[in-house]
Amino acid sequence: MGQIRHGSATTTHAVRAAIQRSQASLAALSKGFGINPKTVAKWRKRQTVEDQKTGPKEPRSTVLSETDEAMIVAFRRHTLLPLDDCLYALQATIPHLTRSALHRCLQRHGISRLPDIEGDKPKRQPFKRYPIGFFHIDIAEVQTAEGKLYLFVAIDRTSKLAVVQLADKANRRTAWEFLEYLLRIVPYRVHTILTDNGIQFAEQPRNRDTAWSRSMRFDMICKANGIEHRLTKPNHPWTNGRVERMNRTIKEATVKRFHYDSHEQLRMHLNDFMAAYNFGRRLKTLKGLTPYEYICKIWTSEPERFIVNPTHQIPGLNIYGVGEIEMNLRHAIKGYVLGGRQSLVQLLGPGRETGCRRSP
Repeated sequence: MGQIRHGSATTTHAVRAAIQRSQASLAALSKGFGINPKTVAKWRKRQTVEDQKTGPKEPRSTVLSETDEAMIVAFRRHTLLPLDDCLYALQATIPHLTRSALHRCLQRHGISRLPDIEGDKPKRQPFKRYPIGFFHIDIAEVQTAEGKLYLFVAIDRTSKLAVVQLADKANRRTAWEFLEYLLRIVPYRVHTILTDNGIQFAEQPRNRDTAWSRSMRFDMICKANGIEHRLTKPNHPWTNGRVERMNRTIKEATVKRFHYDSHEQLRMHLNDFMAAYNFGRRLKTLKGLTPYEYICKIWTSEPERFIVNPTHQIPGLNIYGVGEIEMNLRHAIKGYVLGGRQSLVQLLGPGRETGCRRSP
């Protein structure tokens, strides 16, 4: 293999090795090889013939302070988030942080590559793209000290806007009431809804197109609003995976992390979390925008899809102003990175005490 030398090098590996083996004087070696005596002295002292690395002995950032770097490293090690997700989360606390500065910082600390915990993943086909207005809907069970509640969740396939509602029962009535609630809240037209084959959303397969089949209020509302109601394949819940993943995200931020003494505590906490998600969480799939920012962006390019102007306010979702949410998120990230263990309510809603406490 050919030897790669420094651009300003005046000696080869063979000459350097000869200098280190020779017993001749510096002057004799300098004259013999036609190089500076200082070069001869330098290579005679070395234990190797390889060029040393250039640059500072201890590299450090010119834009990040030691505190910034410590925060970045702690956040990465605690969350194991990808590069872009780390960038979006940390920019709220470190506004001057760029993607390249973040990557170099992670490289310096040896954590630029995440561990491959799941091994080689099978190649998956990309999802078909749809305009905004395609919602995935599902139901999940949640628990408080007062008992069980049912969480209706809807998430837009494209804008990632999420709408939730708690109900005491999961039946056909609460399902179509949630659909009406969804249509009141979303500022643009809903064109498609995907649900599973549960009795809350559809007639059971064995009864369809028979004398026992009956029209569903859920389908009647869809038809009245020009919405296509699609059903997943029976016994294939993973085909509605987007909303299944959203269910998990919501549970991990609420009932799996905190204990609630009452249903009202959960409702208030859930409102805080959904406001933070829709108006403050920047998503990689939206190229760093929040769901609300993405909706406003679509409003400027495709206003014909909208029923109301979303830049004013989305009814029922925007509990706080966007600026207040961003400020609270900044405090949340900083507190998390520095090891604080405040509750989400304390971080997202200063002064809004709900009484929920972290689960043991």
